[in-house]
Amino acid sequence: MILEVQNLDLFYGDAQALSDVSLAVEEGAIVAIVGANGAGKSSLIRTIAGIERPRRGSIRYRGKEIAGSKSSVVCNLGIGQVAEGRQIFPNLTVAENLEVGALVPRGRPHMKESFARVYDMFPRLEERHGQYAGTLSGGEQQMLAIGRCLMAKPEMIMFDEPSLGLAPALVEEVFRIIARLHQDGLTILLVEQNVAHSLKISDRAYVLENGQIVLEGSGEELLNDDGVRQAYMGL
Repeated sequence: MILEVQNLDLFYGDAQALSDVSLAVEEGAIVAIVGANGAGKSSLIRTIAGIERPRRGSIRYRGKEIAGSKSSVVCNLGIGQVAEGRQIFPNLTVAENLEVGALVPRGRPHMKESFARVYDMFPRLEERHGQYAGTLSGGEQQMLAIGRCLMAKPEMIMFDEPSLGLAPALVEEVFRIIARLHQDGLTILLVEQNVAHSLKISDRAYVLENGQIVLEGSGEELLNDDGVRQAYMGL
């Protein structure tokens, strides 16, 4: 397993956001986390990324304990994050945003080749390399967020609601990008509001409710589960 989370508890003050959460991600797999708004999906991603500090539990990446580590340390180990809402730097250019992504030690030696890779994947970003990121469309900003993540040379990428607020055609493009990254050998941990689509492409999936894992199985198993279909797909 490239990532193992065991018995994770997270609190915001006295409010518990995650309770005894355990999951495992195999190297090279796509693993989906589905659940309603407020279920704790983003809290889980942020805790793995080192943004939040758990009260209890273990997070092991390639066998190394990382629970409570700084986000810069986690990123430099090879865990990338494409955050909800994109969180680009609007007053920096496209190229400057990408350069920021390569500032971690594992990314610096590969900056030139990473620029080439990102521009090959997203030609529109190359066209707009000198443009301020805040003037890009929502779809272009999502491409930039993904490209910035790739600049750090991750081995695993955590996507937090990557299609949120995008037009249907752009949603399809985001899923094509995720599929391409997976084909390139990256491990994917996916939190996505489009439950049906995320389960279709996932090797394994977990259902999170009120901060707890209540169901797990293959993506296909959960896609065909009547409870999941009624709760999250309106079927």
